[in-house]
Amino acid sequence: MIFFVEDDENIRNLVIYTLEASGFEAVGFEDGETFSKGLKEHTPELILLDIMLPKEDGISILKRLKRDKNTAEIPVIMMTAKGEEYDKVLGLELGADDYITKPFGMMEFVSRVKAVLRRTKPKENKDKVINFNGISLNEESHEVKVGDEVIVLALKEYRLLEILMENPNIVLTRDRLLLKVWGYDFDGETRTVDVHIRTLRQKLGEAGKEIETVRGVGYCIRKQEYR
Repeated sequence: MIFFVEDDENIRNLVIYTLEASGFEAVGFEDGETFSKGLKEHTPELILLDIMLPKEDGISILKRLKRDKNTAEIPVIMMTAKGEEYDKVLGLELGADDYITKPFGMMEFVSRVKAVLRRTKPKENKDKVINFNGISLNEESHEVKVGDEVIVLALKEYRLLEILMENPNIVLTRDRLLLKVWGYDFDGETRTVDVHIRTLRQKLGEAGKEIETVRGVGYCIRKQEYR
């Protein structure tokens, strides 16, 4: 199920029609209030969220989604007529998984929806815990701890940490992280990685220092015994 929050009825109906014609179940909402009511009845696989909405804008709704443990890991694609870099960076900093600027072609739109769903599909048959440098990451439950404290991460922050911890002592370039976390068809810049690393470090607190910046290259987590 895909939820689409858009106040323009014509756009909302067109997108819902396109999604259903592509084999998805989709429901449209005109504002944050009706969307919130819908969330109480169903948990969607993906949320398409317009920024310019009446009453409560998309950024405020995104913040609310990422603060709630019940909705924090639902992937979100931001959609808006605005194309300024500030809006894109802000949405990504808050945990959005992609950003589509209107107007957009429907074939590209469906392709990007499929790409996000593919990248965020839960991993199966995994019961693995990576544990070092005071950080514990459970790949089955998607739970991250620093010591005994559970750290709530957005999906992209979790994936970045997971990849870094799965490749200790290896410097991963920004391009490689973009490929692994966002997919080859992500139409973004390497600054996207920097934005997410910064918020990841902040959430990890002191343990965030374990993520090293290798100037001009990328990022790395080194096991303590190699220091």
